[in-house]
Amino acid sequence: MIHGRILGMRGIFVTGTGTEVGKSVLAASICAALAARGTTVAAFKPVVTGTDEPMDGGWPPDHELLASVASAGQKAEDVAPIRFGPPVSPHYAAVLADTQIEPRALVDAARDEAEGGDFFVCEGIGGLLVPFTTGYMVRDLAIDLGLPAVVAAKPGLGTINHTLLTIEAARTGGLDVLAVVLTPWPDQPSDLERSNREAIEQLGNVDVCGLPETSPDALADAGEHLPLDDWLEAAA
Repeated sequence: MIHGRILGMRGIFVTGTGTEVGKSVLAASICAALAARGTTVAAFKPVVTGTDEPMDGGWPPDHELLASVASAGQKAEDVAPIRFGPPVSPHYAAVLADTQIEPRALVDAARDEAEGGDFFVCEGIGGLLVPFTTGYMVRDLAIDLGLPAVVAAKPGLGTINHTLLTIEAARTGGLDVLAVVLTPWPDQPSDLERSNREAIEQLGNVDVCGLPETSPDALADAGEHLPLDDWLEAAA
């Protein structure tokens, strides 16, 4: 870890129980909803991998999606300063590209982007213990930025274990977990999904909410289903 947190940064760190659990949709929904309220929001995703992969169901790559809804005038390459083609862990993508990710550069880039907005939304890559290098993980970046975390998780089978492990990893590192967001949360959740939500809330001692299924054009509406006012107060 880099010694010393970035003081005065107002924002949240969006992480997840793993890959493909809705982190980018959650982060983009937060950005879009706050921007629609008139807040100048800066977005950041330190590393993007898998840019060689085809778009999934009409959704743009993560950094392009975030740039499209943030309101701080950012370009996609500002949102994600490091991008790799193969869909692999950041540390391995760097090995394949014969380069190295420098933790200090990630922190400095985050600081620069955060200064452009009144609120900062940083999305991690994969889960908290995904390595940027063999000595610096996603969790380390969240700690260095001093941001509270919001955890994206699936609502279905297996989510209790994955989510509780993520909460434990976050708190062990000293991160404040604001909430778990189950996504996509159906209009008519099943008994299993309701039970999962209740179990995570009780066993994890954490607020749990749901983000409805959405589209790139309806992210602001989806984001208004989240307790944004509570998060803004907690992140102040």
